[in-house]
Order: sequence, then C-alpha cells, then structure tokens
Amino acid sequence: MTKTIVITGAGSGIGAATARKFLENHYSVALIGRQVKKLMETANGHKNAIILPCDVTDPDSVDTAFANAMTEWGHIDVLFNNAGVGSFSTTIDKIPVKTWLEVVSINLTGSFLCARAAFKVMRKQSPQGGRIINNGSISAHSPRPGSTPYTCSKHAITGLTKSLSLDGRPFDICACQIDIGNALTDMAMNMTTGMPQPDGSTKVEDTMNVDHVAESVLHMSRLPLEANVQFMTIMATKMPFIGRG
Repeated sequence: MTKTIVITGAGSGIGAATARKFLENHYSVALIGRQVKKLMETANGHKNAIILPCDVTDPDSVDTAFANAMTEWGHIDVLFNNAGVGSFSTTIDKIPVKTWLEVVSINLTGSFLCARAAFKVMRKQSPQGGRIINNGSISAHSPRPGSTPYTCSKHAITGLTKSLSLDGRPFDICACQIDIGNALTDMAMNMTTGMPQPDGSTKVEDTMNVDHVAESVLHMSRLPLEANVQFMTIMATKMPFIGRG
C-alpha cells in the first residue's frame, strides 16, 4: 500500500520542499494551503499529488480537506503540521492585538484543527494509527528579540505535541516535533541581510539548505509506529541558538 502524507502550508518554503521530497520518494501527498496556484506549482502535475485548498484556521475547511483526502486514499499515514506565519520584530507594547490573533490563529489553532482531524482519522482507520509531525521552531525553545506572538505560538506547539503523544498511545498514533533553525526559504531571506540580536545589534546569520529539513521529515515518517523521534532539532550549524541570549 502506498504511504500517504498530508502537508499543510505546502505552497511555499518548508512545506513545498517537503512535499516535493515525499513525491520523489513515492508517497501520495495531499497539499494543503490557501493559494491554489502555489499548491499546483509545488505539485507540478505529479500523479501522486492531490491539491486540497484549505484555510487551516477554519474548522469546516479543515474537516472537508481531510474528508477529501480519505475519499481519495482511504487512509492517512502522516500529517506534517507545517503551516505558519511570523510577525515583525518589536516589543510587546507595540504589537497590535490583530497581529497576535493572526499568528496564534494560524500557528496554533491551525495546528490544533489539523491534528484533531488527523487524529480522528487515524483512530478509526484500519490498521489503526499514524504519525503527526508538528513544525515547532528554534523559537519553541529560545525566543528571538521582539517575537512575542511567534514565540508563544511555538512554545504552545510543544504542549500540543506532548499532549498528542500521550493521548495517541492507545491508538498507535505517534506525535513528534521538528524544530527548525535558519532553513533558507523566502520567509528566512532576512537572515542573509541581518537579524536583531539579544545585544541590540543586527547581524547576518548562517543558513542551511531547506532540503535538509525535508530529508529529516522523511526520516521521521519512515519509522515504524513502534519507534518515534520525539523531538528533533535541525539547524544551520553556526546560527546563534546555543548561547543565543
């Protein structure tokens, strides 16, 4: 039976790179995102790709996307909960409430809704079980200056991962988290021009090829359900994380 994976935020960045990696490795891949054109560019007409337009902050949209994946495949092996956004760097007193709500809605509520839908499928399908991989971030451990909404959302992802791990045990549902630092995507291009540092300076930071992230997600997905990489940190070797602040 062909292995299947649902990837959120599959139209760009880490999601797109991961979707292409899984297609190259003979998975059936469901690409979730809001921009159909970008999803189609990622899929590039591949016969094993299905496009599922979806707003991860909308419960009905999420439920419909997962129902369509099940109609197509009959089972879901892996969810990569990847969709997320950042916010501009500033102190909490200057962050609009609207920005907070948007970041938390996409990064945290979106991950909750997709994990909820995947868990429901994996619990009921036969054979029972599956794997949910959450995209945490280096910021799930250590914040950047001026990153309150993003950092809070990513710390919360760790709580989601732990809760899913515990609640999934009776149903052979594994949950794990990949924490990524400075993968070179469009979202991370400012790393190459200068990022705020804890000492108040702005410095260029080292980056890594996003393909290393995709390979890591593939490795986690290939494990049998009796084994789990609970937390993986993959980062540019010389980025400021250890000793960040």
